[in-house]
Amino acid sequence: MKTIFLAIAFLFSVAAQAQQNLKGAYTSKVDKEVILCLMDGYFVETKYNVGTKTFNYTWGGPFVKEGNKLLVTIHFDSRDKAAVGKTKEVAFGEKHQELVDKGENALAGNWRMSGRKNGDQFTENPLRARRTYKLLTGTRFQWMAINIETGEFSGTGGGTYQFINGKYTENIAFFSRDSSRVGASLNFSGKIENGQWHHSGLSSKGDPIYEIWSKN
Repeated sequence: MKTIFLAIAFLFSVAAQAQQNLKGAYTSKVDKEVILCLMDGYFVETKYNVGTKTFNYTWGGPFVKEGNKLLVTIHFDSRDKAAVGKTKEVAFGEKHQELVDKGENALAGNWRMSGRKNGDQFTENPLRARRTYKLLTGTRFQWMAINIETGEFSGTGGGTYQFINGKYTENIAFFSRDSSRVGASLNFSGKIENGQWHHSGLSSKGDPIYEIWSKN
C-alpha cells in the first residue's frame, strides 16, 4: 500500500513539474494577430494589430494541461464579464501555435501588484478579488487590471520588453484605454529583491512611480 501511495505522489509531482515547465509566448497559426502567453500556470490570450493600433480583446486565467488542450478557468474577459468563473478549452500544440519565446528571463513570471512606495512610506496591496497582474515571458509583457469576482475589466496594455543591467524597457504594442500610446517606449529601473520585483521610474502619463510586484 505504501508503494502505491508513493507512486501516486510521484505521478502528481511529475504532472505539477510539467505544468510549471509549460511557459512562453506563442502566436496562433490561424491568426497571427493572436498572442498567447503562459507563465506560472497562468494563461493570457490577446488579439491586437500594432499597425492600425487596434486592440480587439484579451482574456485569461489559471490553466491546467490535459492532453493537447488547455483548460482555462477564466479570471477576466474584456468582451464578456459573464464568462468569468467558467472553464474554456484551448487547443494547444505545434499544430495550433508557433513559439515566440521560451519564457526565459530574470523577470519572467506572472506578477501581481502587491504594493507601492511613496517617499519612505510603503503601502501594501493585499491579495483580493480586485487585482492587477503583469505577465512577462522571455520577451513579452502584458498587464491586466481585473476583478475575478465581479468580472469587471478595467484595462490592459502590453508589447515587448527588455531587461538589461537593471534597466527595464517596455515597448507598447497595444493599450486598451488609449491607442495613441502604441509605439511608445518607457524606461524604468528594475531589480529582484527578496523574491519581489521593484519597479520604478515614470508612468506613461509622466508621473513618478515605485511599484512592488509579487508572485502570489
